Amino acid sequence: MSIMSYNGSAIIAMVGKDCVAICSDLRFGVQHQTLATDFKKIFKINDECYVGLSGLGSDMQTLRQRFVFRHNLYKLREDRNMKPSTFANMVSAVLYEKRFGPYFCEPVIAGLEPDGTPYITGMDLLGAMAPASDFVVAGDNTESLFGACESFWRPDMNPEELFETISQCLLSGVNRDCLAGWGGVVTVITKDGQFTRSLKGRMD
Repeated sequence: MSIMSYNGSAIIAMVGKDCVAICSDLRFGVQHQTLATDFKKIFKINDECYVGLSGLGSDMQTLRQRFVFRHNLYKLREDRNMKPSTFANMVSAVLYEKRFGPYFCEPVIAGLEPDGTPYITGMDLLGAMAPASDFVVAGDNTESLFGACESFWRPDMNPEELFETISQCLLSGVNRDCLAGWGGVVTVITKDGQFTRSLKGRMD
């Protein structure tokens, strides 16, 4: 088994019209043994930027602390929040610093730029960014997640349509993955604010 699949994860970020959504499953396991069903994989950086982390659970926690620390330093120095594209470049630099002994973690970043433009990007272990204009996925069953997203996504969805679409994509994807699931959590970011909702999924 790959170390990237050891704890199990499924993360999707998706673009709508002047809004963006990011979601993850809630399972934390050791290979096929489930240890927790409320494990956070999406973290708020500021009101316009969220990061989802998939991979090894311990590296996810370490990176979350490093990203929050770097963002706080930036905020103290610049007296403003990082915009998502700036945050993505910082994340890329942090991962590339450790390229000879990388963190086993693939971040997904979602947010709104200051002009209201949605921004999403995925990354590999070494920080190589892959920005997209529709959706990005990460986790140990990306084939099923990609297939669901390609079927359901359409351009210019409003926040409620985006929430429904990304929810169905996540639930459909993890139904075909024994290492992820046990419900999910979805955050939708709009220029007027954010809302977060929980999803119920298969519990087996």
